[in-house]
Amino acid sequence: MTPEERGEKAASLKKSGTANCCQSVLLSYADLLPMDADALRRIGAGFAVGMGTMEATCGALVAAGIVAGHRTATRQEAVRFARDIHDRFRAKCGATICKDLKGRDTGRVLCECPECCRNAVLATEEAFGSH
Repeated sequence: MTPEERGEKAASLKKSGTANCCQSVLLSYADLLPMDADALRRIGAGFAVGMGTMEATCGALVAAGIVAGHRTATRQEAVRFARDIHDRFRAKCGATICKDLKGRDTGRVLCECPECCRNAVLATEEAFGSH
């Protein structure tokens, strides 16, 4: 699957209303992760409206960190990739905190949820492609 196809899958899952942002990104990587779709849905269930109900990290970015952990061999490597993904996501979306992305306090939406899902996948694929 190309990065664009994987990103589209994540965005489509979110648009369908069948998965939250974290679940959408995790499910777009179901072919690479060592668990079934039901387990991925359960893992991502607590990250609807980001961590802490919009107060912290976007759920799509949380999922990208989980994927980075699976795709790396060491904790140090996972942290390095997670940082790279974080920076790439921020550059694409304008923020990493759910409430800022959604414009909860400003009224200015920086990035809609389906695009956050797409961008989390693209940031992940770019990070892994650049190393």
